[in-house]
Amino acid sequence: MVLLGTSDPSGVAYIQTMNLDGESNLKTRFAKQETVSAFLQDACAVSGVIRCEPPNRNIYEFTATMELNGHKIPLNQSNIVLRGCMLKNTDWIIGVVVYAGQQTKAMLNSAASPSKRSKLESYMNRETLWLSVFLFIMCAVVSLGMGLWLVRHEHELDTLPYYRKKFFNKGPNEGRKYRYYGITMETFFSFLSSIIVFQIMIPISLYITMELVRLGQSYFMIEDKDMYDSKSGSRFQCRSLNINEDLGQIRYVFSDKTGTLTENKMEFQRASIHGKSYGSSLHTDDESTEAAANNSKRKWKLKSETPVDSELMALLRKDSNLDERIAAHEFFLTLAACNTVIPIISSGKVSSCGKDESNHEIEGIDYQGESPDEQALVSAASAYGYTLFERTSGNVVLDVNGEKLRLDVLGLHEFDSVRKRMSVILRFPDNVVKVLVKGADSSMFSILAPDKEGNNGIQHETQSHLSEYSMEGLRTLVVGSRDLSDAEFEEWQNMYEDASTSLTDRAAKLRQTAALIECNLKLLGATGIEDKLQEGVPEAIESMRQAGIKVWVLTGDKQETAISIGLSCKLLSRDMQQIIINGTSEVECRKLLTDAIAKYGLKSSSREHQNLKCKTDSRHDCPDIHDNTKSLGLPKSNAGKKEGTTAPLALIIDGTSLVYILEKELESELFKLATSCTVVLCCRVAPLQKAGIVDLIKSRTDDLTLAIGDGANDVSMIQMADVGVGICGQEGRQAVMASDFAMAQFQFLKKLLLVHGHWNYQRVGYLVLYNFYRNAVFVLMLFWYILCTAFSTTSALTEWSSVFYSVIYTSIPTIIVGVLDKDLSHSTLLLYPKLYGTGHRHEAYNLQLFWITMIDTLWQSLALFYIPVFIYKDSTIDIWSMGSLWTISVVILVNVHLAMDINQWALVSHVAVWGSIIVTYGCVVILDSIPVFPNYGTIYHLASSPTYWMTIFLIIIVALLPRFSCKAFYQAFCPSDIQIAREAETMTKQHDNLQPKCPVSK
Repeated sequence: MVLLGTSDPSGVAYIQTMNLDGESNLKTRFAKQETVSAFLQDACAVSGVIRCEPPNRNIYEFTATMELNGHKIPLNQSNIVLRGCMLKNTDWIIGVVVYAGQQTKAMLNSAASPSKRSKLESYMNRETLWLSVFLFIMCAVVSLGMGLWLVRHEHELDTLPYYRKKFFNKGPNEGRKYRYYGITMETFFSFLSSIIVFQIMIPISLYITMELVRLGQSYFMIEDKDMYDSKSGSRFQCRSLNINEDLGQIRYVFSDKTGTLTENKMEFQRASIHGKSYGSSLHTDDESTEAAANNSKRKWKLKSETPVDSELMALLRKDSNLDERIAAHEFFLTLAACNTVIPIISSGKVSSCGKDESNHEIEGIDYQGESPDEQALVSAASAYGYTLFERTSGNVVLDVNGEKLRLDVLGLHEFDSVRKRMSVILRFPDNVVKVLVKGADSSMFSILAPDKEGNNGIQHETQSHLSEYSMEGLRTLVVGSRDLSDAEFEEWQNMYEDASTSLTDRAAKLRQTAALIECNLKLLGATGIEDKLQEGVPEAIESMRQAGIKVWVLTGDKQETAISIGLSCKLLSRDMQQIIINGTSEVECRKLLTDAIAKYGLKSSSREHQNLKCKTDSRHDCPDIHDNTKSLGLPKSNAGKKEGTTAPLALIIDGTSLVYILEKELESELFKLATSCTVVLCCRVAPLQKAGIVDLIKSRTDDLTLAIGDGANDVSMIQMADVGVGICGQEGRQAVMASDFAMAQFQFLKKLLLVHGHWNYQRVGYLVLYNFYRNAVFVLMLFWYILCTAFSTTSALTEWSSVFYSVIYTSIPTIIVGVLDKDLSHSTLLLYPKLYGTGHRHEAYNLQLFWITMIDTLWQSLALFYIPVFIYKDSTIDIWSMGSLWTISVVILVNVHLAMDINQWALVSHVAVWGSIIVTYGCVVILDSIPVFPNYGTIYHLASSPTYWMTIFLIIIVALLPRFSCKAFYQAFCPSDIQIAREAETMTKQHDNLQPKCPVSK
């Protein structure tokens, strides 16, 4: 809806876009002054035409024009209120609906995020195809056997009851029930009947079981108190339920820096003004803030105080026209006016008393904006006496040391990733028109005025200060301004009106318009904003590195800042050999990559690609890994230590280089170099470049990738990665809404991967193999029976037993174990990050384990079928009694099999496993008590015989003996990482229990 008027006379409306992008901060929308004044006079007389772009999904852009009384008025995003927005601090608004129904941006963006499937599930589908092949082979064997049997007994068919036609000629049907169609058709029908009998071989129920297990796993992740942030009240979120197990196999973590590794709570720390640096002696005590508070003219008090530099404050108080003082004045004017921040004035007033003992009232003020950087800069300007306290569509009002200064806003060029700067055109009370600009140093120094006498030294000093700030890990911006002549302003205004009313390529035309005035600027200074490192980040990165996870940082900050943060969070170390790629052309980038590869003796691209792409399931057979397993120490990884150097390598590359490198010709060279380094740090990267880096690894390796970020610029990276994690930060919730998992702090990623990821992978891997086994052993038992009954496709089991087997008899224990079983405690997994490598080596689920499981299943099915046959071969037991025996035996067998593999027993586990056997007996008793069923009374006859119980006991022993023996052998002579850790965990508990308790002193 395009705004025409609001309850505010200036046409301002405040909205919250929580339902659209999850951002809770207030945003301003403006009605055009032409429509506001017209509506105040006579709303019914207003007529006009709005021409806008076709409906699209972009909620951050709107291009339209409004023709009113023959005058064309530009409309943009600041003039529209989207469906789903909530009105705040505004009584009413009037507008014109331009998009409705399915054409609204909210409805166009209602599509779900890209669907992701876990890697283990894709492997499971491969094994399901093998099971389909087995099913086809069994059906073919039965049908072929049926055909051969019919051929062999062709002349004897009339003597067999089923084929005696005379049996079907009696009664009113007169033989119409006779269904013998010949050998060929009988063979074909036998194949179809076999599919029906053996269809349980394809584990359709496994997909439902997996979803239930994942749901349970997600519940425990959400309820984990260690991943709850008490400051923000945010708990862990599972937004995708089908990739839980991928968390246990992550090899690469791609992380944003600002708001992800850092708090994104900006604090103004340093300022370079007129070639002099301020802020090195900032304090947070009362003395540092009294300088601002004791100003008798001061009328505003910030909600959160910003420390000030006493020397800089003294400079601003000087009543002089020194160049340094003028530069400082314009510097803070720019910080206060060149932004889109909204001032929020408190209703109450605070009484203040300065050193002169004079009391005066100070109004509280706070700022809200889409950028934490801008909020910090505006707060800093207010702390130094330049307070922004009112903003309308056409004006900004400042309080400059107690004096009200109203500035007319003639135009605004918002920040974009191409220009990397923002500018505002203001008319001052003395009718002077100025353009105030702030932006990244890479884009600002190129548009400064040519060096004049003295300016060269100021620029050089400012650049030196910027480097110093970056080395301290501060985020930097450069500030500049210039006066516009009447001719320049008129030329810009004409172009601005044409560009802002254009319905095509408006953004490009506005950039061209901005270039007219964003030139020949006077350098005012630079800012340094501190973004503190989040708690626990260094420890989390170190643990992930020990776990064999490579952490790459992709940030939009400048190189020096990124390196400084990398050192502070222990991503980089002083002993690392840094490879810096800062190319400005394709030729230069190619040379830098080639030289680095040659200098450090890296492997050929094809071999590196093969090593990474062809992951084998037998990695755990590597002697190096096995040796380290027994110590449970740090992995002896050689990653990043190549032939040409003894120090680990760190690749540092900027966004300009990536523009040329992320082409097909240079991607392979970058891949070879990057995967050979311990750390990769990408600076000044655009959102699509972040996604390109993730795709570089994802498309060339089988390794799983995880991307974590907090802002809208991280969405493409999060959606590109196998697992996307959003941080609930200060830059809105777009990253959270696009993610698979969401959390409040980066440090929670440590437990998410090393603990929950490990548990989920182990559980789901075993769950899949167990379900394959559980279904296959049942089907093979039926297969052996059919082979012994002339391929008749009849069953000794009732239809109810076949249905209940997967639904009631064996389903609950599978789900309980999949949700609750823990091979190791969380403390052990955090203490030994190396245990995470079991996921990298696919130890819980691989093709080799599948075939071993199938061989074990074959043996167990033979024992299950033939032991009762041999024991009862000379008895008078009927086929339905034998079916009841097989039903009970197979349920007990698969549950005891499951019980052998449970790592951590709980009460609910006992109830599920042993309770399932009791429930099975109960169901069999009920079914056998129904007179109309053919198995009526069989269980009562069987249970009264000692042979029955001996047979079941013998089946369990014979069927599980090979599995038990192999398991005991490997635990004793070839223990895995997990087995050694379990033994260490047990010994620790025993040692703790043996420790004498300290007597209580009297």
